[in-house]
Amino acid sequence: MISPDQLAPFLLASILITATPGPDNLMVLGVGASRGRRLALAFALGCASGCLSHTVLAVLGVSAMLAASPVAFTALKVAGGAYLLWLGVGALRSRGGVRVPDGQGAGVPVAGGVLPYFFKGVLANAINPKVVLFFLSFLPQFVVPAQGQVPGQMAVLGVLFTLQAALLFGLLALCSGTVGQWLQRRPGAGLWLDRLTGTIFIGLGVRMVMSR
Repeated sequence: MISPDQLAPFLLASILITATPGPDNLMVLGVGASRGRRLALAFALGCASGCLSHTVLAVLGVSAMLAASPVAFTALKVAGGAYLLWLGVGALRSRGGVRVPDGQGAGVPVAGGVLPYFFKGVLANAINPKVVLFFLSFLPQFVVPAQGQVPGQMAVLGVLFTLQAALLFGLLALCSGTVGQWLQRRPGAGLWLDRLTGTIFIGLGVRMVMSR
């Protein structure tokens, strides 16, 4: 269904877009710095998995409806910004504590589990209206109508984008875990990194709400 002539430029463009510093990258780094690489990896895979929802919306044409309806787009934008603000306030209210990367240090509690952080990543990506519009405008550019099955082509391209995003975000999460090891030796710094993470989330939330 997808020819090599389609696949090569699509993957190249997808990797460049994913690697460009953006909200998802900053959030993965923030979680890795304050919570360790295990939870950062869960959050990163959640962010990547959120792309599947945008793929479904693009295939079904719901994204076109959102783009054409200022009210629907505004509602989704405000909901996404409010969620990021909620994450930021939660981080600012955190009391810090010891962060244990990769499950090292048995018996030391780690704030939050893997699944909650995975679903936080899914929601952070899935409710971002800019990603909805991105998929609506990006995927069709690599579809070849002459090959038929246009919805099927878009679905395959969306899955491929999700897989490469999972790989890149996962690598970013693993690298951010080295900061967690540094925190293991300096427990007092965890509080300040929580503050930094909260500030990042709040800044991204405000930016999303205020964007046109």
